[in-house]
Amino acid sequence: MSAPIDVTDRSIFQRTVGIEHDPLAGPRAHRDDMGREVAPDLLALMGDTPLVALDRLSRDVAPTVVAKLEMLNPGGSVKDRIGISMVEAAEAAGVLKPGGTIVEPTSGNTGVGLAIAAARKGYRCIFVVPDKVSNDKVALMRAYGAEVVVCPTAVEPEDPRSYYSVSDRLAEQPNAFKPNQYFNQANPQTHMLSTGPELWRQTGGRIDAFVCGVGTGGTATGVGRYLKERNPDLTVVGADPEGSLYSGDQVRPYLVEGIGEDFWPPTFDPAIVDVWERVSDQESFAMARRCTREEGILVGGSCGTALVAALRYAATQPADASIVVLLPDSGRGYLSKLYDDTWMTEHGFVEHTAGAGTIGDVVRTKGDHLPPVVHLHPDEQVIQAITLLKEYGVSQMPVFADGVHDHAGADDIIGSVRENALLDAALRDPGVMTKPIMEVLQPPLPMVGTDDPLDQALAELSSGAPAVLAHDGGRVVGVLTRADLLTFLADR
Repeated sequence: MSAPIDVTDRSIFQRTVGIEHDPLAGPRAHRDDMGREVAPDLLALMGDTPLVALDRLSRDVAPTVVAKLEMLNPGGSVKDRIGISMVEAAEAAGVLKPGGTIVEPTSGNTGVGLAIAAARKGYRCIFVVPDKVSNDKVALMRAYGAEVVVCPTAVEPEDPRSYYSVSDRLAEQPNAFKPNQYFNQANPQTHMLSTGPELWRQTGGRIDAFVCGVGTGGTATGVGRYLKERNPDLTVVGADPEGSLYSGDQVRPYLVEGIGEDFWPPTFDPAIVDVWERVSDQESFAMARRCTREEGILVGGSCGTALVAALRYAATQPADASIVVLLPDSGRGYLSKLYDDTWMTEHGFVEHTAGAGTIGDVVRTKGDHLPPVVHLHPDEQVIQAITLLKEYGVSQMPVFADGVHDHAGADDIIGSVRENALLDAALRDPGVMTKPIMEVLQPPLPMVGTDDPLDQALAELSSGAPAVLAHDGGRVVGVLTRADLLTFLADR
């Protein structure tokens, strides 16, 4: 882990708060020596994001609710602010030297902020992300020239496979620096010196509550400290996903990115948050989509979390209250997730599957172009499995016990073979082709009844199963994939 950096010197944050600029003085003009309004570089344009009224989303609550649009930072998120400040603080402290490598665990936005700074300053970047991060974000970081390592989400922070542990190992290489946004006090300090003063100026000091999602806690801590120094009666509302440690004692996986946590980072001062609002994934994604369609503001899932929290809190406040909610990023990094109806359906967030039919309906619509159940037996070889996969254009098959064919029940299913596992085995051992299928056997596919609703199959597929076996009274009658269910829904 990188050595602590002294963040008491305000001058190391000059990019974030502006060179010789006071956030209380208003937006920067950026005039060059010829009098033109031209910024010296992209880094100088970070911060000074605007406020906008949410007149449509807040029409059912009495207080005034306005949003701070952090997606209008050059890199598209609030993390632009801490990206450059952590880099320049490290340069000032001498821990980041020319030609160095920046290594950081991130859910994507901090990576983009750091990548922009690194592009301007000539540093190499390696970012380590959890596997729930959208492909859009991974592609974006790579577009800036960063190397991206993907790690499993569902492991403890201390697990050697976690994105925290992997980033620690990568940071041990020579001339590497890990900004470590979860520990780096430049994180909250940046918001105390920029975001907080901007809000005070923009609201004319008339702000009764500040609402934001809490991830590293840097935004809540820095902004909250600044605003409470000027108005001790101000309320800080923390928006937190269901499954996060902050607002509940049962930690479990959730799909909203960038907020919530399974440990208490030193960049977060819990005493700053006065009220917690716990928000589900479904509420978050639905609100984000609603904000985009009603307000015309394309936002990410964590923005949806913050908006749900803001409107809940606003419903308890008087009409003269003024509430500011910080929207941390754009929805452009989530087009393949929460703005994709297929992804939303697969994860059970689109309710139109209720009443849309049963598993049996899907089996019947597949027609007779395939045998009811393409399957294998234990004594068959890997090459035979590959031949069947190719012949019928499928990616997985159940393995039935010897002598069992068209009337297999749950007790007759030994396991399954899957295309990706066969490919992995063939790459590692060319001789695997003539080996029995039992040597590459995978767990059995989940079973769902033909009378079950589609949501039952979607739940299994969303949990990672490549397909499900449909059974009628215990007898297997078909294999269904995501494509089968989505084709059925699209044709209705």
